[in-house]
Amino acid sequence: MYGITGVPYVLLRITILLAGGLMQGVALRPSNSSDSPREHVMIRFFITVLALTALAASAFAGENLRLNPKLDYTSDSQDGPLITGDSMDAGFITGKPAYVIIYGEGCSNSKRQARRTVGLYQIYKGRVQFVVIDIDHRLSREQKELKKKYFRGYIPHVVILDASGSALYNRSGEVDGAVISRLLENTLR
Repeated sequence: MYGITGVPYVLLRITILLAGGLMQGVALRPSNSSDSPREHVMIRFFITVLALTALAASAFAGENLRLNPKLDYTSDSQDGPLITGDSMDAGFITGKPAYVIIYGEGCSNSKRQARRTVGLYQIYKGRVQFVVIDIDHRLSREQKELKKKYFRGYIPHVVILDASGSALYNRSGEVDGAVISRLLENTLR
């Protein structure tokens, strides 16, 4: 089951438990005559919100992206997922530019664009969100929204979003890494 942010429910529960554990330390501190039960509730709420916000923010954007080593770039063979990594069901959130790739596994053009994508990830990780949408697999709610908004039926499809979510680039077909780098560098300024 997925929560509001696409974070797996289990991770959300762990975060809540950790926030509760942090509050145990606050509750055990020496009581001050000015401390009220309301202040304790407010502190717990604040720490929980901070923990959930940190978890939600980190859950957006693929991390540790790797290229499938079994890809055959000369054919439209089904070689499995082109790109693997962590948080692969991520969507886009405002605040940081994003590189979105929409691809199908049995497409030689998508395979070449996937190779460029992982190369760009190595350069821009941490500064740019990388959203990988493999149309041959189940998509998260956030990925479905991006696919519906931008995808027009041709793969690979690349979208570059600025930090506010405005599309700076939205085209199907392979695109050279230098073109994407220029767009990303401009939006990072």
